[in-house]
Amino acid sequence: MGKVTGFMEYSLLKEGSEAPQVRVKHYKEFIAHLTDGDAKIQGARCMDCGIPFCNNGCPVNNIIPDWNDMVYRGTYREALETLHSTNNFPEFTGRICPAPCEAACTLGINDDPVGIKSIEHFIIDKGWENGWVVPQPAAVNTGKKIAVVGSGPAGLAAAQQLARVGHDVTVFEKNDRIGGLLRYGIPDFKMEKSHIDRRIEQMAAEGVSFRTGVLVGKDFPANVINWSKETVSPEQLQQEFDAIIIAGGAEQPRDLPVPGRELKGVHFAMDFLPQQNKVDAGDKLKGQLMATDKHVVVIGGGDTGSDCVGTSNRHGAASVAQFELMPQPPETENKPMVWPYWPTKLRTSSSHKEGCNRDWAVATKRLEGKGGKVEKLIAARVEWKDGKMQEVPNSEFEMKADLVLLAMGFVSPVAQVLEAFGVDKDARGNAKATTDGEGCYKTNVDKVFAAGDMRRGQSLVVWAIREGRQCARAVDEFLMGESLLPR
Repeated sequence: MGKVTGFMEYSLLKEGSEAPQVRVKHYKEFIAHLTDGDAKIQGARCMDCGIPFCNNGCPVNNIIPDWNDMVYRGTYREALETLHSTNNFPEFTGRICPAPCEAACTLGINDDPVGIKSIEHFIIDKGWENGWVVPQPAAVNTGKKIAVVGSGPAGLAAAQQLARVGHDVTVFEKNDRIGGLLRYGIPDFKMEKSHIDRRIEQMAAEGVSFRTGVLVGKDFPANVINWSKETVSPEQLQQEFDAIIIAGGAEQPRDLPVPGRELKGVHFAMDFLPQQNKVDAGDKLKGQLMATDKHVVVIGGGDTGSDCVGTSNRHGAASVAQFELMPQPPETENKPMVWPYWPTKLRTSSSHKEGCNRDWAVATKRLEGKGGKVEKLIAARVEWKDGKMQEVPNSEFEMKADLVLLAMGFVSPVAQVLEAFGVDKDARGNAKATTDGEGCYKTNVDKVFAAGDMRRGQSLVVWAIREGRQCARAVDEFLMGESLLPR
């Protein structure tokens, strides 16, 4: 693959980006895709390793060595076709996927891995720039009708696959725009929403219908974003459609049960992030939750917490601190021990580089304030002994906090949807459905399938796309007796 000696001749070249002091002044993407020449060199680094572990490291099993070689040889349109054969939306994954494929790269054992994500980003942007991404409507309509509940990456992938084999597909979204957590969970500076919009145009041309502002099931909890104007019952869908896929996101956030949690100024991350996305889209919001001139504390060290950091910096926060309950991971992984699996190591995001005080092994004890408004956070150091977390004696300290954002992950999908359909749940509150054998992705309820976060819990966009594609094949087999869709 690539140039036989390329991995010895060329070094990893990362994508260019705007300086932190420039990009915090706007909400646009700030990472540029590779030039043709740079992409060729990066494709040349893909070695003829014999067993491409990157394929298995990638949840959608992208045929990575093939399109690396095509980019090296300049056959970009062929590279795009190969990329699309396994991934419906590489413009999403090329921007926000953490790239487990790169962790599995054979070259990564003793050198920097191939820059797979940057090459994927290059291929799909090249495709859009040249007009190669076009609708692919089915030649024959089957007459079968399918409802997809949820318009995140899992729902969209399933809908596109099923429409392309001739089924009538309708996507239901409870919010005012299509995209699910891609739309209202990912800041625009990481992925501008025009990427979603042009895919929606493509899918509409392929025959997919979209209905926004429609809540399927019962009312949602107040801590779940929801701008629904219409309610549709599961019974209505079961009468009208031949199959139903529930593919909503994991939106039930993990709470922080400490004294002072009820104070004003303490919010879930998903109270904070979607509002900025709506403003970026041109909406007018009254009383937007802002970090301007505030001392912000983000609790939770993952990607959602990082997004809160980046958004707070763009608001003009007085200070931003982020801490994590777990110990600080090592700066460099032990590659011989963990390769080709996803390593535990310190990860510094672009938002962290814009300004953030990070800390680890910190637990919140209580929140304090005056007049019902949070003013400070009381925390303590913790350590792990005999498999248990313990507070370090005399380690308590306090931090100024005008705005506390809870970004500690999501425990499950919204239970109301599953309960409305009568779907059995697993021990973690997700829809109970297998991913292999006969009846995969099918729930205990007739005609009802589940995929993405709804089935597996909080996960990556690339896993959602994989599950949507596989669920589409299962639904096609259920309706037609067989399927030509890939798994």
